[in-house]
Amino acid sequence: MKILAHQKTYMQKSAVVKRKWHLLDAQDKILGRLATQITQLLIGKHKPSYTPHIDAGDYVIVINASKVAVSGKKENDKIYYHHSGYLGGLKQKTLAQMRAVAAPKIIEKAVKNMLPKNKLQSLRMNRLKVYAGAEHKHEAQIKE
Repeated sequence: MKILAHQKTYMQKSAVVKRKWHLLDAQDKILGRLATQITQLLIGKHKPSYTPHIDAGDYVIVINASKVAVSGKKENDKIYYHHSGYLGGLKQKTLAQMRAVAAPKIIEKAVKNMLPKNKLQSLRMNRLKVYAGAEHKHEAQIKE
């Protein structure tokens, strides 16, 4: 196979990254499908300049997190686990209990588990802003 001199693979530099703000409404959207959409925006795969080792994703604001939908019997059957670190310290909550106590955590956990487990994961999660209601404090960024 002959490689021509003008055929080059584009590698984006981290200094050139332009970040946009995306506002997503989670009301009546399926949790998994919404989480994959958010993950794609945080990673930056929707951009033509996507480079795997550069954090080139955008900011994502999710509103109405408490009204996200799930299919089947997941409302009572899906269980979130947390361990305190002590013996017998395994705690568990169903999706319905989690929605009542901390609705944004549902979307945050789903997105975090879909992101690659590497050094960029925490940087990408910092760009995710999730709110239980329709109000958010990022109006100035959206009006660009």
